[in-house]
Amino acid sequence: MTVSRSLCADVDWDHLVEVRNLKKWFPVQQGFLDQILAGHVDHVRAVDGVSFFIRRGEVFGLAGESGSGKSTIGRLVIGLLQPTEGTICFDGIDLSQLNSEELRQLRRRMQVIFQDPMASLNPRMTLGDTISHGLKIHYPEKAAEHRDTTMKIMERVGLSPPYFFFTKYPHQISGGQRQRVVIARALVTNPELILADEPIAMADVSVRALLLDLMNELKREFKLTYLFITHDLATAKYICDRISILYLGRMAEVGALEEVYSHPLHPYTQALLAAVPVPHPRERRTQPMPEGEIPNPINPPPGCRFHPRCPIGREICSREEPELRELRPEHFVACHFAEQFL
Repeated sequence: MTVSRSLCADVDWDHLVEVRNLKKWFPVQQGFLDQILAGHVDHVRAVDGVSFFIRRGEVFGLAGESGSGKSTIGRLVIGLLQPTEGTICFDGIDLSQLNSEELRQLRRRMQVIFQDPMASLNPRMTLGDTISHGLKIHYPEKAAEHRDTTMKIMERVGLSPPYFFFTKYPHQISGGQRQRVVIARALVTNPELILADEPIAMADVSVRALLLDLMNELKREFKLTYLFITHDLATAKYICDRISILYLGRMAEVGALEEVYSHPLHPYTQALLAAVPVPHPRERRTQPMPEGEIPNPINPPPGCRFHPRCPIGREICSREEPELRELRPEHFVACHFAEQFL
């Protein structure tokens, strides 16, 4: 079965992924009587009108606090969730127009590295079976080559010698080695897009830099494109080409990584950067952190969603939601008063 490449209109073919006005609202589970009395069903607005693109061969980062919608966007982009509204185009193909079989065939071109390898690995499957499982699903006609292909990718990600690890189980290896297993599993189908959802969060600090170096090497070698999800801006600085800052399901700021880090225009971005630890005993944080916690996504505040915690918020911020505006070349920000930081 061949998937048509003419399903998305106005596609820029330099972009592997284009997301347009993406929304994902999850209905809140309520009792029947509660629904009757309320007269409506509440929703968690996990993603609420997000648009961005990912160029071929780049690392696009999604950063923000827990609850900002990062992982939900990632699962929407690779088709694990269906959007409430909006369009997701992968290589010109509108994912919402595909049936289950077409989506299954397309999925070999997009894979995921989950945050917790121990939770995402089957404890009853050997590492060899785990890594080769994607080959059995997508390339059953090449069964005779599966073992050799699996051995090669295990060797490439640092599971060496591969014959030693092939028959091991997840509990028999270290956390860093388990992370290499999930990287190998993602690469074995030779994908174009990798969703890396907090890929080093569960790894020891001593091996995080090694894993990021490995991911950079694999990106160049296999011509990969990454959607990199993280809450750690220090990690994003190490690997990302462009970055988007999310807050409560909306984009606060997006641009080239060096541009956003050197000229942050949104108060939320400034606060996140100020929270990054500085490896110097005499350095002290001088910028105050935003008060309170991220609001309830079931009933987000009107206007700018950051205004209850914003140090420069004014009356208009509680009434009008700011649009994402380009204030510097390819640097967009959603703030009514961002010009004061230019």
